[in-house]
Amino acid sequence: MTAITRRYVHIDETDRSLSVREDQAPVPGAEEMLIEVAAAGVNRADLLQWKGLYPPPPDASPVMGLEVSGTVVACGEAVSNFQLGDEVCALTHGGGYASHSIAPQSQTLPVPAAYTLKEAAALPEALLTVWHNVFQRAGLKAGENVLIHGGASGIGTLGVGICKAMGATVYSTAGSAEKCHRVEALGAEKAFNYKEEDFVEGLDALGLRGAISVILDIVGGDYIGRNFEVAAPEGRIVNIAFLRGFNADVNFLPLLIKRLTLTGSTLRAQSEAQKGQMVREIRERLFSHLDDGSIKAVIDSEFSLEDTQAALDYMESGVHMGKILLRP
Repeated sequence: MTAITRRYVHIDETDRSLSVREDQAPVPGAEEMLIEVAAAGVNRADLLQWKGLYPPPPDASPVMGLEVSGTVVACGEAVSNFQLGDEVCALTHGGGYASHSIAPQSQTLPVPAAYTLKEAAALPEALLTVWHNVFQRAGLKAGENVLIHGGASGIGTLGVGICKAMGATVYSTAGSAEKCHRVEALGAEKAFNYKEEDFVEGLDALGLRGAISVILDIVGGDYIGRNFEVAAPEGRIVNIAFLRGFNADVNFLPLLIKRLTLTGSTLRAQSEAQKGQMVREIRERLFSHLDDGSIKAVIDSEFSLEDTQAALDYMESGVHMGKILLRP
């Protein structure tokens, strides 16, 4: 492969400052591809990595960035599903905040017909997170009620569309009246403004206290016990983050009485084989809804690589709706 110069975001280990540097782009392994990045998704895991609170695994790139979209410019010798020039989006093992990034073919998807190349960068992390937790772990079925906390987040906005497309009735929480209206426009039956309204009381008023089959929770803290209150018998609750803290005073009696399942996961810690299985199931069961635009990602804003610090600060502020992108 002819050497390619890569621009990437570097973290200074002494003061955590960010700068754009250049080096030689990595060479793809046998089942990997080098992608010329059109856009990279900004995720909370990147924010934690920048702060030194979420170090990458030993075999991962030290460069931030877990998802990209772009064009394939080099392929390993065992790559069979894609070829040079293909427009793709992919989950990376780090290295997405760059002009060029490596991705395994098993974690790569074609750009859906209803998406631009840039928009597709908003898909991989949220797609796999929602699919694994809501469908693989919690087993959501058509006709069930699902509650998605943080409905205005990148995961939340896409999750509402996915669950709606798969035949579930969606309820959600978000942090302002405007965000709630927009989440409802995406397909939620009702979104509760958690700054002004208790979602337990809101669901109770709708006759849905004890009728939520699946809950996807990024909040944790006091939401743990409150989720038990609204969960249906045999309900499944999945935690993927704990923004309100890992500790809580919880009455676990409803867990026994209702026979609830409480589980959780992180995506990055899972093996390439596990992520590959998620991608295969998404291709089989979800991709037609992405192709026809019935599931659409929400793009909040775009920043350049040079403005990565501003992008991370903006994410931490919590005012965004949908996905934040970096454009090399």
